[in-house]
Amino acid sequence: MAVTGNGPLAGVRVVELAGIGPGPFAAMLLADLGADVVRVDRPGGGGLAVNPVYDLTNRNKRSVLLDLKSSDGPALVLDLVERADILIEGFRPGVAERLGVGPADCHARNPKLVYGRMTGWGQEGPLAHTAGHDIAYIAVTGALGMIGNPGEPPAVPANLVGDYAGGSLYLVIGVLAALQHARNPGGAGQVVDAAIVDGTAHLTAMIHGMMAAGGWQDRRGANLLDGGCPFYGTYETSDSQYMAVGALEQQFYDTFTELLGIKEQAPARKDLARWSELREAVAARFKSRTREEWTAVFDGTDACVAPVLSLREAPHHPHLAARSTFTDFGGITQPAPAPRFSATPAAVTGGPAQPGADTGSVARDWDVPGLTGKSAGEDA
Repeated sequence: MAVTGNGPLAGVRVVELAGIGPGPFAAMLLADLGADVVRVDRPGGGGLAVNPVYDLTNRNKRSVLLDLKSSDGPALVLDLVERADILIEGFRPGVAERLGVGPADCHARNPKLVYGRMTGWGQEGPLAHTAGHDIAYIAVTGALGMIGNPGEPPAVPANLVGDYAGGSLYLVIGVLAALQHARNPGGAGQVVDAAIVDGTAHLTAMIHGMMAAGGWQDRRGANLLDGGCPFYGTYETSDSQYMAVGALEQQFYDTFTELLGIKEQAPARKDLARWSELREAVAARFKSRTREEWTAVFDGTDACVAPVLSLREAPHHPHLAARSTFTDFGGITQPAPAPRFSATPAAVTGGPAQPGADTGSVARDWDVPGLTGKSAGEDA
């Protein structure tokens, strides 16, 4: 696969030491934005338990196959590092050092390198060396405890809040900020410690401010934005589908109640003592029609109401289709790169990198001839 140089990060070189979860997603985002991302895969795999052909977090990347436990594996990684701007790794603390590719080893070869470390617990602290997954990280930060209905277990938001929002996106912000510093006069490379617990906690900043001001109760389903408010939540329709309502401001609420058909009997919006009554009225009305019918009622209005779509339905939503929010590449429907740039548009230019398939082109483009012959199925 040739490097096309699409996007605002064209010319930036990234080494990704293969892992799963937030590290690969962060590297995918950098690749989507035009960076030349070389993923160092290990023999025997170690990624997602799916066919790598479908692992979209490896799109727009190239892959070489190296055994970091072999005699020459670390040296070849350092050859890549010498020519790179950013490295991303997601090992437990101390593992990269034991393998000979830790920050000190890398900075000895490339003082300008931005060394991005992606973990759940961070590089230090009582839990730093213990295993974990998204659900545990968002649990201890208070984020998980906010999500779901009162009296029921917290609702699990896939791995979007921890791995990707609190993890990947903070790593990307961190390495790009550090890259800017390294490229400034007198700047140098540094280590970016991106911990999911830190990023997820940071995401709750506004909520902590509201709680301090007395405007947020520290329990589920009792607040404006957590489902406690009857005009900010989801409602079932007659065909067992759902509509999402976010009519917070008065003018939007007025439009909402009018189109819903309850404007005359709806209790005052700010009368919290009658919120349960309001919720029942809203729920009863939504139950009277199908999701498609209600979508037509609210379409194009300022009522702040939208249908709750499935993953397969989302690409066909008229607005998302018009914006090409999703794209088809290699026979797979997938989210298009985001955000958008007026002068340096990003694009999906390659499917998921297959382990070791790009050894020849990386060896040539990065001038690391020692890579050649290190992986089965390498390109010419």
